[in-house]
Order: sequence, then C-alpha cells, then structure tokens
Amino acid sequence: MALETLSPDWEFDRVDDGSQKIHVGVQLKNYGKFLEAYTSQLKRIEDALDDSVGDVWDFNLDPIALNLLPYEQSSLLELINTENKVLNKVITVYAALCCEIKKLRYEAETKFYNGLLFYGEGAMDSSKVEGDGQIQMGRFISFLQELSCFVTRCYEVVMNVVHQLAALYTSNKNAPKVIETSGVHFQAMYEHLGELLAVLLTLDEIIDNHATLKEHWTMYKRLLKSVHHNPSKFGVQEDKLKPFEKLLLKLENQLLDGTIFQACIEQQFDCLNGGVSVSKNSTFAEEFAHSIRTIFANVEAKLGEPSEIDQRDKYVGICGLFVLHFQIFRTVDKKFYKSLLDICKKVPAITLTANIIWFADNFLIQKVPAAAKLLDRKNFHSIKIQRETFLQQKAQSLTKEMQSYYVFVSSWMMKMESILSKEQQMDKFAEDLTNRCNIFIQGFLYAYSLSNIIKTTMNLHMSMQKPMTKTSVKALCRLVELLKAIQHTFYRRSMIVADSVTHIIQHLQHQALNAIAIAKKRVISDKKYSEQRLDVLSALVLAENTLNGPSTKQRRLIISLALSVGTQMKTFKDEELLPLQVVMKKLALISELKERTVFPIYLDDVYENAVDAARLHYMFSALRDCVPAMMHSRHLESHEILLESYDKEIMDVLNKHLLDKLCKEIEKDLRLSVHTHLKLDDRNPFKVGMKDLAHFFSLNPIRFFNRFIDIKAYVTHYLDKTFYNLTTVALHDWATYSEMRNLATQRYGLTMTEAHLPSQTLEQGLDVLEIMRNIHVFVSRYLYNLNNQIFIERISNNKHLNTINIRHIANSIRTHGTGILNTTVNFTYQFLRKKFYIFSQFMYDEHIKSRLIKDIRFFREVKDQNDHKYPFERAEKFNRGIRKLGITPDGQSYLDQFRQLISQIGNAMGYVRMIRSGGLHCCSSAIRFVPDIEDIINFEELVKEEGLAEETQKGARQLDSVLGDLTRNSAEGTEYFKMLVDVFAPEFRSSKNMHLRNFYIIVPPLALNFIEHSIGCKEKLNKKNKAGAAFTDDGFAMGVAYILKLLDQYQEFDSLHWFQSVREKYVREIRALAKQQNVQSGVQDEKLLQTMNLTHKRLEVCLQEFELLYFSLSSARIFFRADKTAAEENQEKKDREELGKTSNGDLSNSSSTDPVVK
Repeated sequence: MALETLSPDWEFDRVDDGSQKIHVGVQLKNYGKFLEAYTSQLKRIEDALDDSVGDVWDFNLDPIALNLLPYEQSSLLELINTENKVLNKVITVYAALCCEIKKLRYEAETKFYNGLLFYGEGAMDSSKVEGDGQIQMGRFISFLQELSCFVTRCYEVVMNVVHQLAALYTSNKNAPKVIETSGVHFQAMYEHLGELLAVLLTLDEIIDNHATLKEHWTMYKRLLKSVHHNPSKFGVQEDKLKPFEKLLLKLENQLLDGTIFQACIEQQFDCLNGGVSVSKNSTFAEEFAHSIRTIFANVEAKLGEPSEIDQRDKYVGICGLFVLHFQIFRTVDKKFYKSLLDICKKVPAITLTANIIWFADNFLIQKVPAAAKLLDRKNFHSIKIQRETFLQQKAQSLTKEMQSYYVFVSSWMMKMESILSKEQQMDKFAEDLTNRCNIFIQGFLYAYSLSNIIKTTMNLHMSMQKPMTKTSVKALCRLVELLKAIQHTFYRRSMIVADSVTHIIQHLQHQALNAIAIAKKRVISDKKYSEQRLDVLSALVLAENTLNGPSTKQRRLIISLALSVGTQMKTFKDEELLPLQVVMKKLALISELKERTVFPIYLDDVYENAVDAARLHYMFSALRDCVPAMMHSRHLESHEILLESYDKEIMDVLNKHLLDKLCKEIEKDLRLSVHTHLKLDDRNPFKVGMKDLAHFFSLNPIRFFNRFIDIKAYVTHYLDKTFYNLTTVALHDWATYSEMRNLATQRYGLTMTEAHLPSQTLEQGLDVLEIMRNIHVFVSRYLYNLNNQIFIERISNNKHLNTINIRHIANSIRTHGTGILNTTVNFTYQFLRKKFYIFSQFMYDEHIKSRLIKDIRFFREVKDQNDHKYPFERAEKFNRGIRKLGITPDGQSYLDQFRQLISQIGNAMGYVRMIRSGGLHCCSSAIRFVPDIEDIINFEELVKEEGLAEETQKGARQLDSVLGDLTRNSAEGTEYFKMLVDVFAPEFRSSKNMHLRNFYIIVPPLALNFIEHSIGCKEKLNKKNKAGAAFTDDGFAMGVAYILKLLDQYQEFDSLHWFQSVREKYVREIRALAKQQNVQSGVQDEKLLQTMNLTHKRLEVCLQEFELLYFSLSSARIFFRADKTAAEENQEKKDREELGKTSNGDLSNSSSTDPVVK
C-alpha cells in the first residue's frame, strides 16, 4: 500500500557510474559513421547523375527531394483545446468545414478540372474514326458519375456552412446565444465558402466551353437509342437499360446544362421543420453583407497591383458570395454591385483554370438581373470596350513589360544568390531572416504577376478570337522562361531555402506571439468579468497555443478563426493589428513554398537568336508542367496514350523547327567552308549576317518525359550518318568529308565518329558474273596490264577509275564458287568466235590481202640485202597506204580499228589468265588451314572407326570431298590457254583459211600504229583534258602473241627481225642527231637547238615504247609456249601417249606374273 502512495514521477537517485556516457559515445560514433557513409553515397549518386541531368529538373524524377510543407498528425480536436468548451465547439465546427472545403477544392483542381479539360485530347481525329467519340464517352461516364457525387457533396457543404453561420448570428431574440457575436466576424468562413462557390462556377465554365464533350454526349445518347431498339444485338440486358438512361438524364440535368452553380444557390436554405431560419434572419444577412464588403475592400486594394497574389481568385469567390446573398435575402446593394463591376475595368478577365477565362460582368448581369436593370447600359458597354483596348495595349506594351521583368527577375535572382551564399551572422540573425523572408516573398510576387500576364493575355486572345503577333508570342515565351527561372532558383537553392524557411517561420511566429501576448495582458488587467471577455481571452490563448507548433494549414486556419473572436472589444490597438495581419499573411506565404501554335514560333525565335539558347531548358520545364494534370484524363484506355501523343507532338515540332534546321545549317556551313576555293555565294558576315550556332552545343541535355534531348549528340549523329552515306556513294570524296569532320570538331566542338571507310575502292570490285555477261563491253572499256595482272578502266565519268585485280576476282569466286571458272572460259570462247570472224573478214579484204602479199614478196626479194630485217620504212608506207583507204568520223583508219580488235582479243585472254590466277588465289586461301596438303587425313574412316552416328559420317564424307576438290584445284589449276589454243588452231591452220597466213607481215605496221597510239595516250596524262589518256595497254601484245600461236607463225614473225630493225633505225637516227648537235653547238641558234632537243627526246620515247612492246610480246609468248612450233608440239604429244601405253603394258604384265605385289 505504501508504494501506491508514492507519486508516479518519483524515481530512485541514480549512481552515475559513467556507463551511460560510454553508451551514448558509442551510439554517436556509429551515427557519425553512418552519416559519413550516407553522405559519400549521395555524393556518388550526384556525381553519376551530374553530366546527364540537365538544367531542367522534374520533381517526379528527382532521386531525392525536399518537402518543405509543415506536417503534423494532431487532429483538430487536439489542437482546439481550451477550457472554454462552447468556444471550442464553435471553432472546431468552423475549422472542420473550412478543411472540408480545402479538400474539395484540391480534389476539383487536381482531378475533375483536368479530367474535363483533357477530354478528347490525344485520340485520333474523331471525324476519321467512326464511333471513336462514343467509345471515349463510354469510358468517361464513370468519371461523370464521380463528378456528380462531388457536386452533390459540395451542395451539402454549402448548405451546412450557411446553417452554421445562421445559427451563430441569429436575429431571434428568444433563442439562446451560443457566444457573443457583436464584434466577431468569421471572415475566414466566408472566404472558404467563396472558394467552394468558385469551384462550382469553374466546373460550369469548363463544361460550357467544351464543344467536344457536348458533341460526344449527343452521339452517345443517339447510340443508346439504337441499343434500345435492338438490345440483343449489342449484348445488353433490356432491364438494365432503363436505369442507365435515367442515370444519363440525371447527369445531363445536373452537370451538362450549365446549372451546377445555379442549382447550388437555389437550394432551400430554410429548414421547414422549425430548424434554422436563414432568409428571414436579418442579423445573418447583415453579417453576410458586412463580411463580403470587408473581403472585397482587402481584395480591391491589391487587384492589378505588383503586390497582387491570389486576389483574383478571391474576387471570383466574392462575386459568387454576392449572388448567393442576393439569392437568399433578395436584397441588392446597388453601390456595392457597381463597385464589383468597376473591377472589370481594372481586371478585364480572370483565368479560372488552364484556358478557361471568366468575365465577371457577364456573370453578374446573368445571375443578378434585377440589379443590372438599375444600372446604366453604358456601364456594361464601357467594360466591353475597355476589354478590347486592354488587349490592344497589352500587345503593344508586352515587349516592354517583358524587358522590365527581365531586369527585375535577373536582379532578384542575383539577390537570392548573394543572400543565400552569405554566412549568417548571429548578431544580425533577426534582420537577416527578415531580409530573406522579404526576398522569398518578392519572388512569389514576381511569379504571380508573370503568371497573370501570361494567362490573361493568351486566354483573352483565344476567347476574343484575335490573332497574336509573332512579337507577342516571343515576349510571352520569354515571360514563361522568367517564371520557370524563378522556380528554378528556388529549386537550385532548395537546401538553403529549406533551412531558412524553418527559421523564418519561427521568427514570424515569435512576432505574432509577442503581439498576442500584449493583447492578452491587456484583457487580463481589466478586472471586469463578462462572458464576452472570457471568450476573447480563451480565443487569444487558443491562438497562442496553436502558434506554438508547425505552421500547418490547419493551425493557420484555427489561428485565423480564433483571432476573429479575439480581436473584438478593442483588445488590439489599430497599429498592433495591422502588423499582426501582415505577419500572418507572410507566414501563410512562406509556409506554402513550393500552348501549341506558340511553341513553333518560339523555337524559330530561339534558333534565330542562338546566343541565349539556354532558355530552352525553361520552356521544356514549362511544357512538362502539364503532365501531372494529364494523368487524370479518363476518356482513353490509359492516360499513357495522351502523354505519348503529347510527347510526340512536342518532339515533332522540336525536330521540325529547331533540330532539323540546325543540322542542315551546320552541314551547309561545313560544306561552304571546305569548298571556299569554289566561287560560291557571298559569305561576308558584315553583309549577310552571322549566327553562332555553337551555343546550342554547350547546352546540357534537356530532360523531357523519359528522355534526354541532347542537341549536340543529335547533330553529331546526323552529320556522321550523312557523311558516311555520302562517302559510300562517292568514295573519291572521302578526303572532303574527313576535312568537314575535323572542321566540325574545331568549330562546333562536335565529337565525330571516324567513318573507317577505305580511301580506295572496296575489295569486291566488279563482279565476275557481271563481267562474264558483258565481256564484249568489258574488253573494250578496260585496259590490261600484263606485269601487275590488273585491268584499269579506260575512261570514266567519275573522278576515279575502277580497277580489277586478282584479289577482286578471288573474292568474287569465293562468293559464287569455283564452278564459275569454266563458265567464264566458255563465255570467252563464244566472244572470241565472233571476234575472229571479223578478224578473218579484214584479212580477206582485197585491199589488205593484196598489200600483204606484195609486202611478203618484197621482203623475200630484199631480205638478203637488208640482213633479213624487215625495213621500218615499208611498215610506215603500209600505214600511210591504209590511211588513204578512208577514215572514220572520229579520225581512225582501218588499221586503228584492226589494232583495237586485236587488243580486245588480247584483253579477253588477259581476263582468262586473271580468272585462273584468281581461282588459284581463292583455293589457296581456302586451303591454308589444312596442315599438310600432301597428306590429308581421311575423316570418314576415322569417324567409322569411332562408330559415330550416320549424320556425322555423312558430314565427314562431305568434308573429305570438299578438301579433295580444294587440293586438286589449288595443285593443278586448269590450263585454259592451252584449251583456247587447241580449240581454234585447227581452223586457223586449215587450207581454206590461207588468207590468214599473211598475218605475220601485218604485225610491223600494226606495232608502229600501236606505238603512235600509246605515245599519244601517255602524253594526254599530263594534259588538263584527260580524255583518252592511258599508261598501259598490254592487250595488244597478248592478242598478237595469241594469234601468232594459233597460226603457228612465231618462226615466220621472228624471221622478220622486226624489233632489231626498229632498234637499229632509232639508234642510227639518235647518233646522227648527236653529231649534228655537236656541229651546231658552236653556232648560237637557240631555236635550232631547242628543235634538236625535242627531236632527240621524241626518238628516245619511240625507242623506249618499242622496247616495252617487245618485252610485253616476249612475255605474252611464254604463255603460249612460243619455243615450240605446232609440229614439235604434235610430236611431243605422240611421244607422251606412247609412253603412257607402254607403262600401262608393263603394269599389266607385272600384275599377271607377280600377284603378290598387289
């Protein structure tokens, strides 16, 4: 029992053994370590995100964000707790109603406004897709049902607020008074009621302005009619249709007829069963009117001023309250009505939400017609004129306003930066906090002013259907940027702002508490007792208690209501009350801290003025602001569809009006800079102006939705792609594009990707199949080089000549397979047949044949005198003779054409040689992985030994056959030349083609003709016009060697000793010239010496060309085994056959006598 008498807070005296201190130390140490680790982790996250995160932020995407709103879990009942129980009840009821109104307003602003505003957006054009409108409306019905419940709830709350106020301010003398109300004005209640009426009014305006919604609603009703006639077809139960139709009718009457607000104020406020009397309550009517006037007086002073904040919204509420007052009490204060209308001259229109604009004069005339009749018509007319003049003036003054706000906001940002980066001095702490508070509030005021200008101007233009000038659009966009710049400044400094805000709130609460404490003393010092004085004291105590805590909305509301009671009976002097109201207003502000055709014009402007490209970030931040609102749309399957279409629209506009233009301009600039050697357009910056587009590339990536728009990367990718594609089309331009790449890096800082395209032709070259099909074109267009085994294009329209070498052929064979070799040779055979027919005709021609026979006879007669050498002069004479026979229009003689024919035959043989080499090259590169070609393992046997599956054996067999083919091809390589000689030789050597036997004697004049042609081609290489230039044409030597072999005339040709004759002739002439030069060297005749030098040079060139032809011909003859005549070759063939027979005989004999050898 003794223990129970002890007080519960009694404790034993503790013996301090120091253990607790040790525990505390350990815990603090651990906490310190945790903080360090956490800080470094956050730093790593910040560093990782630093480069990628642009200047534009998105609250939804930030990994960590600060929530500055004060928060607590105390309920109203816990907060409103004084000893005055009656006052507690009054304040609690009113506070609860105000909280309810705030919640309803928040729900309307976030959910219902957005759902209605975005209806019909993001879907395909309903005119294109039949039935799409009905489907959207079908999805939307549930939303309208929710809206209907919301509106009903609003009606109930309005009714309750009016009843609660009427119960307090009763004119019934007999009814007991709840509290003394003579000096008490619950202004906050009326303000909140006004807010709720404004919500209903806004819903009306949104629906009234929404043509798509109404159109879809009508279509949906028609659809329902069709369903009614044939429910089974639509799979609907008939008994469910009736209730559904009733629901639709109810929704239409309540929501879509534009009577949401009207129905609210027309409610039956008087209780019929003897409850609260409203319309007959004169005290309440007076109080109601007094409160409206008081709120209006406060609002009117600030409307249209730089210090305006939410006064426009309150003005809408006042108009709503005025109409409600008229509806209930049926009395009109004409003077007050006129002053309400006069506001319209100062503020011509008010934006309720988004693009919904509201004209107060129209509203007041419509809702209070009785008062409108009392006023002069001119008043209303002047308001309308004022509205139009306001718009005209705004269009003119917008640029000026923008410039002045630009200065204001810039200086405000500088002040913010300076005051927030300064260390706070403890001795000037209060002064510093006041400064910070004022600067924060100044930022709010700028933001509100900018917001009002932007909304009013844009929406007035829309509602009055007046087009905007480009200048106005640009100015508006600048204002949007400034608005985002203010937000960005707060956000960038959010850590310090958060720190300051809590201090400022405490400082303001302290000021308010001081003011209340003075008033409280004054009340206590007056010793007279009355219930009213007690109420005042209780109210002040409540305000004081509530101020001691976080500055939440609830607490500020309770303070406001408590002060409504506490300020009666002159408890505050006037000079004390005003500062208190200012402090409370500041406290509210600080505690709450937190267009399609326009966009293309804006982007064009940004592009033109590239210097301030960084403002793009602000505009994208503004565009991102409507995304949370879009999430409330309900007419599509998902709000994601709306977001995607919005995203796509913005990106399309961005690409068209900025990115693509930028890419083209940069590419054009690079091209013109690289091609300055060409006389292009005037690029003098003083004449044509200059844009420094490099500013766009210093921008951080812009964040928009879930993507980063990196302008630098976009342009780099475009240039990389363009340069790569154009280089592949025209490989000779690779150097130009490399230069442009380097220039892009130097001038714009772009990191270009190296194209890695070869700066010569690609390895594939012309395809073997392609050549084979068009071999007649190929041999005439390409020139053969015997030593390098390469074909070079004769002439091309491009800047480069194509070449074909063994690697190209090998690659082509690898593509098509080795089977193509024989086909190619077959095609060549067909081609040669046609060419030899022309060859035979030429040799058979009387003019040619007679001259050749004459030349043979002549050579036989004079060969003993000429040391068996064919005279050079005779060849020249033959050439001249042929030329006399006639010349083609392009200046070619018959001999020139015959030379070309032989060159083409030679080219065909060169191609066959290259095909063979390519085949060997391909086979050898394919077989290089086989370790030993002489000893190849038989895989099939090994697989059988291991007893593997049938498929494996099949695979091994295949591998063996492939390896066998490759070995055979790489070892032998078919002798195509021999085949092509064997196939034509019998015909050439037959007696019926005797006229071909004269060929060997035409070779000297042909050689001479070839040398003249060759020198001409080589000389053209150094000239500007390179038509017909060439440095090789070994096809001729190849053709001569081949035909001589076919005719078996190597010995006959050698007997002419033609090349010795040529060499001797030129050596003789060179020596004679040298002698003449020695003789003339004494005489100083420059012209003569010059001529001699030129002659000497020409003779040397001719000799050199003949030598080259001799070497080429000798090389070509090796292919056709020129060391043997046809008779010798036949003899050799017979010997081989006999040897084969005898060896076979020996083998059969040995096998019969000695079977063991087998």
